[in-house]
Amino acid sequence: MIELYESQRAMRNMRKAAMQRGVVAILDVGSSKIACLVLRFDGTEPEGDGIGSLAGQSGFRVIGAATTRSRGVRFGEISSMGETERAIRTAVQAAQKMAGIRVDHVIASFSGADPRSYGLAGKVDVSGMTVSEQDVSRALSACDVPDFGPGREVLHAQPVNFALDHRSGLIDPRGQIGNELSCDMHMLTVDAQAIQNLAHCVKRCDLELAGIASSAYASGIAALVEDEQELGAACIDLGGGTTSISIFMKKHMIYADTVRMGGDHVTSDISMGLQVPLSTAERFKTFHGGVVATGMDDSDIIQIGGDTGDWEHDQREVSRAELIGIIRPRVEEILEEVRARLDAAGFDHLPSQQIVLTGGASQLPGFDGLANKILGQQVRLGRPLRVHGLPQAATGPGFASAVGLSLFAAHPQDEWWDFDIPVDRLPGGGIRRAVKWFRDNW
Repeated sequence: MIELYESQRAMRNMRKAAMQRGVVAILDVGSSKIACLVLRFDGTEPEGDGIGSLAGQSGFRVIGAATTRSRGVRFGEISSMGETERAIRTAVQAAQKMAGIRVDHVIASFSGADPRSYGLAGKVDVSGMTVSEQDVSRALSACDVPDFGPGREVLHAQPVNFALDHRSGLIDPRGQIGNELSCDMHMLTVDAQAIQNLAHCVKRCDLELAGIASSAYASGIAALVEDEQELGAACIDLGGGTTSISIFMKKHMIYADTVRMGGDHVTSDISMGLQVPLSTAERFKTFHGGVVATGMDDSDIIQIGGDTGDWEHDQREVSRAELIGIIRPRVEEILEEVRARLDAAGFDHLPSQQIVLTGGASQLPGFDGLANKILGQQVRLGRPLRVHGLPQAATGPGFASAVGLSLFAAHPQDEWWDFDIPVDRLPGGGIRRAVKWFRDNW
């Protein structure tokens, strides 16, 4: 725990050093693509409005962008170090070339790694005095951290709510007077090996890791508008190998999870169903895919060309309705699993239940309509916020986590390790699950 606390602090300091130098790279390591953005900072860090605020996008512009097909990544986790290293080098070099500048520091995001969310609470006595920075640190260190078991690491630990006596919902209690300061914290743990592999891979590319974030968190920052982040909303990021879920409330992420299925599974189903190579299946999905068949689709014929030498096998036809018949069951399965995770998180207890779909796989025609039926809430398709200098090619839903990571880099929310907590006070103790915390606090 102490080692983790120190390594996160070291990354935070590295991020500050990179910001002072004025340039940092963003690396979104996904199962289907690796995206790299090079950001230039103008030297003015945006001012926040207290602890844990999400700032606007001032302070930076994108000066380089590149993507490459992901290699060696399965279910959002690195499975082949050498292949992933080559793919990261390719993306970073192309982005550096466009930016015309060398980059040493990267902030990375990834999905997968079996994320688990915890809602924690802690309280301390301030005896009618003015709340100081040290009191906030004491309240955070008083949180009961669950025994999350060996082989797990804390990826995020953010204070999401402060209360002073009977006044809850405080963004920043410092300077106020009261008797009892309490704090709610959201903690996200992941499989430690996934983080270690990513950090090792980045190091092998001769880069310094200046920060790491969950792509579910990054996508939520980018795809949810301010009102949604404030009132309560879920962001569902449909990637290639995984589908990431994040729930935001009062501008903080309060829950995150991952479903180990995504667009690549749909491609694989098409490949097996039509007996075509994966590259052909991906093309069919992109150009002819959908999830709702109409009468017109029976007569919409797709030619299956091939080069196996078997004329009968190569010269086949399939209707678009048949293609949709292969795609839809998998999409339904993914959405049913998302529904189950949202129910387990207590999403229906939030005052607002907006759901925003983003990620490359969300672009299948009819996806939002089907999601509306299965998830039973207000569903909309989300694109990432516009950021300065972002090329047109990188403004689609597939770039939500890369854009969100840029916003996170420019102005990260306060985390547990940003406070000066004495080593002997580092939390340890019982468990509180996120769902109980939702019900008690919102």
